[in-house]
Amino acid sequence: MSDAHPPLRSFGRLKSRPIKPRQAALVESRLPSLRIPSGPMDPKSLMPTARETWLEIGFGGGEHMAAQAARAPDVLILGAEPFQNGVASAVRHIDEQALTNVRLHDGDVRELMARLPDACLDRVFILFPDPWPKTRQQKRRLVQPALVSELARVLRPGGRLRFVSDVASYVDSALERFVGNPAFVWGADRADDWRTPPADHITTRYEEKRLGDCAPVFLDFVRA
Repeated sequence: MSDAHPPLRSFGRLKSRPIKPRQAALVESRLPSLRIPSGPMDPKSLMPTARETWLEIGFGGGEHMAAQAARAPDVLILGAEPFQNGVASAVRHIDEQALTNVRLHDGDVRELMARLPDACLDRVFILFPDPWPKTRQQKRRLVQPALVSELARVLRPGGRLRFVSDVASYVDSALERFVGNPAFVWGADRADDWRTPPADHITTRYEEKRLGDCAPVFLDFVRA
């Protein structure tokens, strides 16, 4: 690969503690059928009857993704997560709830988005991404201008994107990135619009830990 196109690099841990034997067995038996196929891919081919296609970037343990899929069984939900323990947890949630409308990419979301056609997504979630709080680390944050531009490409006009974080500096930088791209419109009119969880938000155990330096901030954007 040339220097002009360096390989994608996912920062952070890809695996921590050993995966539990039951989850490891589920990953071995279920992940192949849940995994999004390689190569260029139209999500409609995965679930032709889906009324919409959503993408969750960095689904963690899959708790939010599975709950949204259970709420909306007629929506195809794509999930991307490079952390192996999180993928194993998500497979368990999918299996326990017998979900048929979730497909997984166990890798960097940028690899997946590069294979998607224009305007193929109706909704995107980026919930509590790794904050990389130290100044020297912030270049590792997921939300960068290049990612925002690619999100603008794959979201249809009128599509929605939700970014949530409990790290104030990340909220500020993400807001700057999104409003700095004319493809995204932030419709907030008052403080409650970003301080109050939206009606369709699902609170996870991770969110309840309150590991950040501020209360969760909810930024909802619309693709112009």
